[in-house]
Amino acid sequence: MSIAERLEELKIVLPEAAAPVASYKPLVVHGGVAYVSGQLPFVSGEVVTGKLGAEVDLEKGREAARACGLMILAQLNEADLLEKVERVVKLGGFVASTPDFTQQPQVVNGASDLMYEVFGDCGRHARAAVGVPVLPLDAAVEVDAIIALKA
Repeated sequence: MSIAERLEELKIVLPEAAAPVASYKPLVVHGGVAYVSGQLPFVSGEVVTGKLGAEVDLEKGREAARACGLMILAQLNEADLLEKVERVVKLGGFVASTPDFTQQPQVVNGASDLMYEVFGDCGRHARAAVGVPVLPLDAAVEVDAIIALKA
């Protein structure tokens, strides 16, 4: 089954790939690996903002991380690489959170679970989930990715 068919089966419609918000490329391929820059959680064209442990609850944070994952897929799709994914190697999750919030791993599961839904076992990956005081555009979550590509 192709990834496009899998997305259709899951009733997932990819958003339009977001343009960079600064001086960088959203995706770089080198040596058979796609490096996807940190993606922000766009929902209905707006960035999900705020901090976990304050105005953003765990479920909304998890949904924001999933939105970041969808944007990673959109960047791969924009570069005609979605069907060439061999394995999701690693995700890096950054969670804007209060000093006492400690559920960053559960938040970033939103992106991790999406990768497994779409790619199956090839979507299982290494990962970091880090709490930070602030993210660009006051985003609640940011996720980047390292993706191995088929030759």
